[in-house]
Amino acid sequence: MNFLKGIARLIDAINELVGNGVAWVTLLMVLVVFTDVLMRYLLNTSYVFTQELEWHLFSVVFLVGAGYTLLHDGHVRVDIIYAAVSEKARAWINLIGVIFFLIPGCYLIIYTSYNFTYDSWSTLEGSGDPGGIPYRFLLKSAIPIGFGLLLVQGISLGIKSFLVICGQPLEEGDEV
Repeated sequence: MNFLKGIARLIDAINELVGNGVAWVTLLMVLVVFTDVLMRYLLNTSYVFTQELEWHLFSVVFLVGAGYTLLHDGHVRVDIIYAAVSEKARAWINLIGVIFFLIPGCYLIIYTSYNFTYDSWSTLEGSGDPGGIPYRFLLKSAIPIGFGLLLVQGISLGIKSFLVICGQPLEEGDEV
C-alpha cells in the first residue's frame, strides 16, 4: 500500500508543480488581455498576434491546469448526493467515476488528438492570419499534454479512493 501512496504523492507533486506554472501563465494572460483592451479603447488599434495570444494562453491554462484542478477538487460535480454520503461512499463514487468515465474519456481525447498534433508538428503549423502567432503546433500539443496530466491525476484520485475503501489512512494533505 505504501507503493500506491508513493505513486499518488508523485503524481500530486507533478500536478502541483504544473499548477504553479499555470498560475504564472494566468497572470500573463491577464496582462495580455489588459494590454489588448487598453490598445483597443485608448489607441483605437488591435493586433492579431495579441488576440491570438489571449486564446493561446487561455487554452494552456484550461488544458494544462485541468489535472491541478482535479488535485484540488475544483471540478464540478453533483454535490447534492456527494456531500450527503460517507467518506467511503465518496471514495466509491470517485473510483467508479475514474475507472468508467475519466480514464476512458482522457484516453479517447489523447488517442484522437495524436494525429492532429503530429500533423501540426510535421508542418510546424502557424497562424493562418497575417501577423498571427507562428507556433500553433505548440498550442495543439497542450491537448494531449493536458489530458495526460488529467489522466494521471485521475489515477492518483483512484489510488487514494481505493486506499480509503480498503481502510488505509491517508497522510495529512492527501485528499480524496
